[in-house]
Amino acid sequence: MRLQIARRQAGRRGLRLWNVGVVLALAFTAALLVAGFVFNTGWDLLGAKKLKTQSEIDSKTLFDLVKLSFGVVAGAGALVALVVAYRRQRVDEDGALRDATRLHTERFTAAVSQLGDESAAVRLGGVHALAGLADDAPTRELRQTCVDVLCAYLRLPYTPQADLLPNDTEAQHAYLSLREVRHTVIRLIRDHLRLPTDHQHSWGELHLDFTGVVFDGGDFSGAKFSGGTVSFSGAVFSGGTVSFSGAVFSGARVDFGGAKFSGARVDFGGAKFSGGWVDFDVAKFSGRWVDFGGAKFSGARVDFSSAKFSGARVDFAAAVFSGGTVRFSGVVSSGGRVSFVGAKFSGARVDFITAAFSGGAVDFGRAVFSGGAVDFGRAVFSGGAVDFGGATFSNNTVNFSGATFSGGTVDLSRVSGAAPHGLPSSPPAGLLLPTP
Repeated sequence: MRLQIARRQAGRRGLRLWNVGVVLALAFTAALLVAGFVFNTGWDLLGAKKLKTQSEIDSKTLFDLVKLSFGVVAGAGALVALVVAYRRQRVDEDGALRDATRLHTERFTAAVSQLGDESAAVRLGGVHALAGLADDAPTRELRQTCVDVLCAYLRLPYTPQADLLPNDTEAQHAYLSLREVRHTVIRLIRDHLRLPTDHQHSWGELHLDFTGVVFDGGDFSGAKFSGGTVSFSGAVFSGGTVSFSGAVFSGARVDFGGAKFSGARVDFGGAKFSGGWVDFDVAKFSGRWVDFGGAKFSGARVDFSSAKFSGARVDFAAAVFSGGTVRFSGVVSSGGRVSFVGAKFSGARVDFITAAFSGGAVDFGRAVFSGGAVDFGRAVFSGGAVDFGGATFSNNTVNFSGATFSGGTVDLSRVSGAAPHGLPSSPPAGLLLPTP
């Protein structure tokens, strides 16, 4: 209820009231129309044919006419009082909102000034003050402004510890202080994203802008991205562990386009992609471990198109693809290890069209292909090793039409079930087909 009120207030840019004369005229007209409708309905229900005329008015009839006159006057007075009371209530509500907004602005100014203080302790106080202001904001628009400032703080220039001189103690202390403030911002955002979407303090439907942010750790585990737009576009995951384990992507547009996973361990283990659009387009996976193990893709559109796997371990082990669309089209895998061991493809469309596997290892061992469609059409296998050992195929769900095999190995020799569609009748070197 409070969220709905906040939305209505946010959509109102100022109090607009019609002229009282116009309002009263419309109110009286509406009252007459309603009274006429009720009278006609009652007349029809009673089956009355015509009025009985009287040549003389007796005292009872006169008394009834007087009561009717007083009733009409009283009703008109009540209607006027109702209109005036409603207008007064609107004015009072708007005045209260203006007072709350004024107080919010004063507190906001004080909190933002704390973020610019040289002392890390003062900055931490400013971060908590802004989060509290967001919860107390009288309108959704003001809440969004507080969250925007917190996200903007993370986007400020930031030098990871790996780029600091090892003997510069002062720089190390400054880095650790700044890191503590930044991780506090991340933790507060995560805590609000964990709340149910109908909770009055939930930030699940707000816009979050982490464009270009450098992450050297941080915890978004259990967060619910259920609305709005969340941008990690161009973000750099350069150290520590960034966790999205158990996160739920159910309605938001979440953008990791162009992100660089170069030194951190990024954990999406057990995450649920059940709606919205999650975009890893042109992302670069070049170091450490990005884990989607046990993730469930059941309704969202997840896009890894043109991503580059050049040295990282990217793990989709035991992931479940049961709905929606997951695109790996144009992916370039030139090193490291990409694992789909034990993954289940039972209803989603998974697209590897024009993907290029030229080094490293891609492992589909013990994967189960039982529904949906998995398409390797026009994929290029020119190096490294692609292993389907122990995989199970059914319903002809896997397509290799137009795929090119010119180096490395693609091992389909130990699979069970129906053979994938589109494999060449005369296998080139490096392609090991299923045993008939």
